[in-house]
Amino acid sequence: MIKGKNLLVFSAHAADYVWRSGGTIAKYAANGANVKVVVMTYGVRGESNGLWKKENASYDSVKEVRKQETAAAAAILGVTDMEYWDLVDYPIDINQELENRVVETIRKTQPDIIITHDKNDILNPDHNNVHDLVWRASIMSNSAGILTEGHPVTKQMRMFGFEPHQTEISGYVPDQFIDITEVYDKKVKAMECFAGQHHLIEYYKQRAFMRGNHARRLSGNNTYKYAESFANFYAVVSEELV
Repeated sequence: MIKGKNLLVFSAHAADYVWRSGGTIAKYAANGANVKVVVMTYGVRGESNGLWKKENASYDSVKEVRKQETAAAAAILGVTDMEYWDLVDYPIDINQELENRVVETIRKTQPDIIITHDKNDILNPDHNNVHDLVWRASIMSNSAGILTEGHPVTKQMRMFGFEPHQTEISGYVPDQFIDITEVYDKKVKAMECFAGQHHLIEYYKQRAFMRGNHARRLSGNNTYKYAESFANFYAVVSEELV
């Protein structure tokens, strides 16, 4: 059941959560989950090439556009709990202070599910570093000996990795497909917010269609038209094979 679940998303850059899990986020938000998205950077340096081509572009001008784009996309997806950490990207500086901040955020949110980057994106070290950071912090958040600002320790939550852009050459193996047919139009509208990466929209529309085909084939449910895929960080524990 989605209703009442706590879903926490860590996105390295302003648009990552939209391209890779916007449909799933919208589905959870529409069906009564508590959804929180943390945007670590606006992707000013490494993911805004289209905006840097504009006359008189500067770090601040590109950042302002990205800030407006990601806020508009979040509103379309139905996410009201957004945090913008405004770190510098390419590279993101992973340090103890940042790890403590992620641990504190996880404890404060008490997520049932965390979605973040998968373990290997061959052409984007920021994504890999954020994966390592969030995975490590999720383990630290379970330990009573790791002291934070008073929020209780967590129990082990489920964790899933986005599908990376360079899927096959990154060694990505999908473990789960989520039907996003009912919210596909929201995902498309959210993607259209990002003028600086407009070239990615058609790619991710095609990706959703392809994953929808996989979802139909694996499930036998012909109502699945569009889907997103995720890698499962941990094995499923249950009373029977599922």
